[in-house]
Amino acid sequence: MTRIRTGRWAACLCLLFLWQSHLAAQPVALTNVDILDLSGAAAQLRRDQSVIVNDGIITAVATTGELDLPADARHIDGDGGTLIPGLIDSHVHIWDQADLPAYLSYGITTVRNMSGMPYLLDYQQQIGQGQLTGPRLLTTGPILNSPGPNAQLNHQLVETPDAAREAVRWQYARGFRTVKVYSNLSRAAYEAILDEADILGMAITGHPPEGKREPGIPEERPFDIAFDELLDDDFVTLEHVESIVWHALYDRQDHEALQQLAGRLAAAGVTVSPTLVAHHNLVRAASEKDAFVSRPGTELMNPFLAQVEAPLVASWTALPPGTRKDYDAFYADAVRAFQDAGVRMVAGSDAGIFVNIPGQSLLDELDLLVGAGLSPAQALRTATTQAAAALGLDDLGRIAAGYRAELLLLPGNPLDDMTVLQRPRGLMYQDEWFDAEALAALRREAIATADAARTEAQVMSALAEQQSLAMPQGTNATPSPPRAQQSR
Repeated sequence: MTRIRTGRWAACLCLLFLWQSHLAAQPVALTNVDILDLSGAAAQLRRDQSVIVNDGIITAVATTGELDLPADARHIDGDGGTLIPGLIDSHVHIWDQADLPAYLSYGITTVRNMSGMPYLLDYQQQIGQGQLTGPRLLTTGPILNSPGPNAQLNHQLVETPDAAREAVRWQYARGFRTVKVYSNLSRAAYEAILDEADILGMAITGHPPEGKREPGIPEERPFDIAFDELLDDDFVTLEHVESIVWHALYDRQDHEALQQLAGRLAAAGVTVSPTLVAHHNLVRAASEKDAFVSRPGTELMNPFLAQVEAPLVASWTALPPGTRKDYDAFYADAVRAFQDAGVRMVAGSDAGIFVNIPGQSLLDELDLLVGAGLSPAQALRTATTQAAAALGLDDLGRIAAGYRAELLLLPGNPLDDMTVLQRPRGLMYQDEWFDAEALAALRREAIATADAARTEAQVMSALAEQQSLAMPQGTNATPSPPRAQQSR
């Protein structure tokens, strides 16, 4: 059954929806739209189109007036707006169910959570069954790392092959199917993770593991695990351009070496999630201080994580303006080099940590990609067609018959003006139509239902379960709380 939400009438119509739920699904005819097709080598804008949807699947797309509309169809007039596929954010951090509506309010219909906890699998199921309002939720398992400078409280810390295999099996038994690896994994643990994940059919993604950080690395000694060793390890994505520059280029701003690196990544078929916005927001915090970290939209940040991140936020706002701006520019150059070399990239925002606003941060990432030299079409592909292909979502990322009807209606063509992404007119998702007022209501819902105590209780419970494997006997390492991605 197709539902149409407006902020004013959604509550009043709930009884009608329940009464209708036993009826056959009603087709939807979305008419009078321009469709932006990003699937080919050149983006195409198809004017004056109509889309027929049945049971959440696109069944027909054609020029308005040339398409026979089902007699019983529910009509939605697109009023000449531009229709694009629902957006995909390939790197977020979800801590509570209240985080979820914010993503939908920005037209994001799929998110990939990159720091798994068992209760997120419950969210995943509830969203799929329509019991919880939120985007499609993909999630890795808990982050696998070894003790070292980047160890955090939400990591499962493993050093030996046996501990690493046990952790992978634990994640598989809980229902996770993707393993996220992290920077400080020892060689022995990392190789065991790869092998055990292969045995169980689990995918690998995450930071490029560098091995144990001995004194003098990388200034005087090489990393224990060379970056190029990872290129044939079948990562779904390698995360964070700053992590790649740190490991592959030894943190040097070397443009010649960067071009060579881009070529190797492209030749190996590696997919990169740059998350430019993650580092950029650190730089902005140092330069713009409280005006940035308390900017409009930060009320969508999870209140418990805001408390956890407060010391880190304070440390960055205390730094001199201009801190790491040179690195910020080099990371943009890296993204341009990757694009020019043919490296597939997907858009990720690292939303949900530091002051990276859920939903808004993906739009900021797309703007940064354009600022780095990508065309608007190339940037949009990182959050639609390329993301869908990288994540194995074969029925997403296009507006064509047979694809899921996850449709974002904009007031104009984003190829001409990317700011239209900030003003969506409507969204179709899970056979439901959200008009602009209903999208704004989702944002209010995210704020109103946030509960720091609830988030803390479920996070700490999950961490207690995960930590049964997290600290190998005999280690004196004390992990720090979850924190924003940094350059080390």
